[in-house]
Amino acid sequence: MNRLEREVVLNVDPQTLWSFIATPLNLNLLTPPDLQFAILSDVPEKMYDGLLLRYEITLPLIGKQHWLTEIREIVDGVSFVDEQRAGPYKSWHHRHVISAEDDGRSRMRDEVRYRLPFGVAGVVAHQVWVKSQLERIFNYREQKLGELFP
Repeated sequence: MNRLEREVVLNVDPQTLWSFIATPLNLNLLTPPDLQFAILSDVPEKMYDGLLLRYEITLPLIGKQHWLTEIREIVDGVSFVDEQRAGPYKSWHHRHVISAEDDGRSRMRDEVRYRLPFGVAGVVAHQVWVKSQLERIFNYREQKLGELFP
């Protein structure tokens, strides 16, 4: 199982940050444009436990990939999990956690556990390409959040 953990402190109060990340359409703003991210399903204004999101992304060298994610384990204002039900990974479990800093800002923590398909070839692909691509995506997201909440 591979892990990716990120943490960022943002100049926004926790409730405002929660409202932003609890809105599924905002995922468009946090995804690098070159991935051509597109939500294919109807989405509500606010996420809820059991929400299924169908979308596609375009991966370099691979092409369009369809992804089905379920939103689970919502603790309102604090955390939620998005878990792949179908897509490019053998498994994907992403926990988002928001907490308050003493100065009124927010800390957002991402804990991603994932596994690639294809056995040894998947391990090699992770080392050669996937790990750096995920870092790039999360770097972009952190940058965009910093721009949205300066």
